[in-house]
Parts: sequence; structure tokens; C-alpha cells
Amino acid sequence: MEKTKCLIIGSGPAGYTAAIYAARADLNPIVYQGMEPGGQLTTTTEVDNFPGYPEGVEGPKMMEDLKKQAERFGSDIRWGVASEVDTSERPFKVKIDDGNELLADTLIIATGATAKYLGIESEEKFRGGGVSACATCDGFFYKGKDVVVVGGGDTAAEEATYLANMCKKVYLIHRRDELRASKAMQKRVLNTPNIEMLWNHEVKEIVGVEEGFTKALNGVVVFNNKTGAEKKLDVEGYFVALGHTPNTDLFKGKLNIDETGYLITKPDSTATNVPGIFACGDVQDKHFRQAITAAGTGCMSAIEAERFLGEQD
Repeated sequence: MEKTKCLIIGSGPAGYTAAIYAARADLNPIVYQGMEPGGQLTTTTEVDNFPGYPEGVEGPKMMEDLKKQAERFGSDIRWGVASEVDTSERPFKVKIDDGNELLADTLIIATGATAKYLGIESEEKFRGGGVSACATCDGFFYKGKDVVVVGGGDTAAEEATYLANMCKKVYLIHRRDELRASKAMQKRVLNTPNIEMLWNHEVKEIVGVEEGFTKALNGVVVFNNKTGAEKKLDVEGYFVALGHTPNTDLFKGKLNIDETGYLITKPDSTATNVPGIFACGDVQDKHFRQAITAAGTGCMSAIEAERFLGEQD
């Protein structure tokens, strides 16, 4: 059975950064990239807020850069998904979906989180061409334009008020007649003049134009679920704010997980409740969910893994 000092499950900014630091510390990390190599940023077009890219960069290009940097220092980056993890003793036993099994002295979890979408076909069609699940990431591209936010909780309220600072108009679409958001967030939304609430409304379709590989959203068709009346909103951006689902099913019953499914790490640390297992990126961060913060915790996890191994000698 293959043995490694450091096994990283997942990729993206967190996993690749962990690999860079672990490789430079001579831990010879093995990385299994998961179901979506490169993470959520591979579905993003332009990334403007990651340091070091003054002209911006395509999400897939940035992830390929991080991967190459990790490989430059000796990281063994592989295709594959972890299907089973035994956290009961060190070294940890991990099974991969291709049948391979490994023993790992330390384990870094960077499996990320998956944004929740409505699931309509056109939503997927215009992903990266006007459809986004992160206002902080993509809101800048819609400065002075009209956009839609879908949702009714704190996430939707925060996204709507954030976008209202830069967009001409924000339509907040909610299928009920009252928000689920906290009273404070509701007050902010209702007191922001360029946010228009569409109560009891749902999205029917997202429309736009396609030219080759280029897709550009130019409208959202909504309907009133009380009356059935439809109308088209002339918008250029669509932000779904229904929350995220952390990819932690593999670790349920094995590591401490909070009520919303995120891995719990110790304060000012990426350490989980099991010594030798660390978690970084969106799988343990439900507050910021940015590429740069994911990279930061990836760095932390590798340094903590190195120190942990040093203490075992």
C-alpha cells in the first residue's frame, strides 16, 4: 500500500496552495484533485481580485498556474476522488475511486463547497456568462448595470446590499412574501432605494445571446407564483444567493461538523478534532468564501501539517 507524509484531498486555491507549501517543506505531498479539478473558479471567467494578476485572469488559467507551481516543487497531483477515509488511527487510510489505497501521516482536506442553484437549464447555460454565485467575486463587472439576486436569507440580503453600492438597480427575487433574513438585514434591504423587492416571484428562464463560445445574459423572465403573471427583467447579471453546501459527506461521523455541514477547525488554526487532519478553504469557511482566503488557509494547513510531523519525531 502506498504511503505518504501528506495527502491532500481536493484542489482549488486551498488545495494547490497547501501543495505548494507542503512540497517546499519536503513533505512530498500527493494531491487528489476531486470531482472538479481546480474547484469553483474553473467555472468563473474573469478573476480581478486575486493579488498578482493586475490585468485580471481567467479562473481556469489561474488554477492551472497554481497547479503548475505546486508541481514545480514536486507535488504529485493526480486525477481521482477520495471515496472512503478512516480517521480512527494514524497513518490514515484513504481509498480512491479508482481502487487505489493510501496511508497518510497527515491529511489536508480541501474539498470545498458547492453553490446552490435553482437548477433550471438556462442557469447552467449562462454560468460564467452573467450567472454567478458570488457578488464579492463578480459584482465589479456589473458596475452601473441592472442585476438580479435570487434568495431570501441573510446571504441574499448581503449580496443585494453589496451590489446596490455599485449597480444601477438590484431586483431581489423571493418566492415568499417575507424575507428569512435577520431583522437587521431586512431593514438594510428595504431601506436601500435602488433595491426593488419582487415578492412571491420565481425565476422561469434566463435569456441572452450566444456567439460561438461567448455567452452574455441580457434578461431574466420571472413569474408571480400567486397570479401566474410573467415579465422580463432587462438585466445583465444574475446572482443566485441560496447558500452553499460544503463537501463534507465523506467525513460525517468521523470529524466534527457544524449544524450547516462545515468542518469545524480550532480557533486560529486549520486543525480539526483529529490530530494530524487539517481542513482549509470553503469546506471550513462559511464567512468569506474567497479564493485569497482559501489560499491563506491552504498555506496554514501545510505549515501546521509540517509542524505536526516534526512534533512526532
